[in-house]
Amino acid sequence: MSSSLRRGALAATALVLPLATLAACGAGGTAQTDEVKPDSAATSVGNIKVQNVTVVTQPQQGASGPAAVTGKVFNNGSTAQTLQAIKLPGTGATVRLKPAKGAGALTVPAQGSVTFGGKGNASALIQKGLPGSRNGDAEQVVFTLSKTGDIGVRALVVPATSYFDRVAPTGAPTRSVPASPSGSSSPSGSTSPSGSPSGSPSGAASGSPSGAATGAGGGAITG
Repeated sequence: MSSSLRRGALAATALVLPLATLAACGAGGTAQTDEVKPDSAATSVGNIKVQNVTVVTQPQQGASGPAAVTGKVFNNGSTAQTLQAIKLPGTGATVRLKPAKGAGALTVPAQGSVTFGGKGNASALIQKGLPGSRNGDAEQVVFTLSKTGDIGVRALVVPATSYFDRVAPTGAPTRSVPASPSGSSSPSGSTSPSGSPSGSPSGAASGSPSGAATGAGGGAITG
């Protein structure tokens, strides 16, 4: 092989190696990007997927009142399933499920979904709250479905502020109407303004005019 051919072969090899290296880096970067998942509790088992699961507590840390499990359950199967329970193992909490409309079993329809938390949606209320948990903790939340069984995720405990104010647990004492506005309505019901006008004019009208008329009339007649 001539020296010119050898130089051409070496140059071609030098070009191929960087291209191969770049291709490998691109593949590695794509693979790592595909593995990135959103910072929210989500998992799937069979045809059931749960996502955006959180445990929402009172707006103020340590405040008494109920908590709630929020999130969404998808059913990609061809048959409906019943969500039989939501549990938080190790906390002693009891979660009360309620459909968006009416009462009874909470059904996740085939090719459909159920949303927990927020106006017009189903609810998963923890009536006694989670006194042992702090904001920022991660609690195990287990969804039990009639066909799939248990599906567990680690969900963040967050206060009912900012975005989570819209999915706050119902019946929260810290969110009720304060007592001062209702007490301040007493001035409208107070009788001092209405009493003084009704008293003094009526007394002045009935007392002095009648007395003056009688006295004047009596003197004129007897004289």
